[in-house]
Amino acid sequence: MSNSLIKAAKEFKDFVSQGNVVSLATAVVFGVAFNAIITSFITNIITPILGIPGHINVANMTLTLNGSTISYGLFINAVLNFIVIAAVLFFLVIKPLSKPPQTKDCPYCYSKLPMKATRCAFCTSKLPKMA
Repeated sequence: MSNSLIKAAKEFKDFVSQGNVVSLATAVVFGVAFNAIITSFITNIITPILGIPGHINVANMTLTLNGSTISYGLFINAVLNFIVIAAVLFFLVIKPLSKPPQTKDCPYCYSKLPMKATRCAFCTSKLPKMA
């Protein structure tokens, strides 16, 4: 192999083994698995409850228009799927990550301090006011 090909292979290996690439790949795999669970939940539990039990299967709801079949039941399943996934992401990811910070760093000794602190408990420096 030529040196440039070996160098390119090493650069690619370094790129792939970076934390953010591995984290993104892991997140995609978990997302696909989570989507499968939610889709099954909506299709097998929620939509049968929405249809009159034993009488209507929401997933099979169709409309024939000019010889074309419109599967609006599948669309209802997809919308419910989206709503459940969006709600889970909002309440389990977005909300917890958007909480305001509880601590700040002292700009002089870099110790962790409560947000309301006006003096550092470690180096006793007077802290600048935070906006």
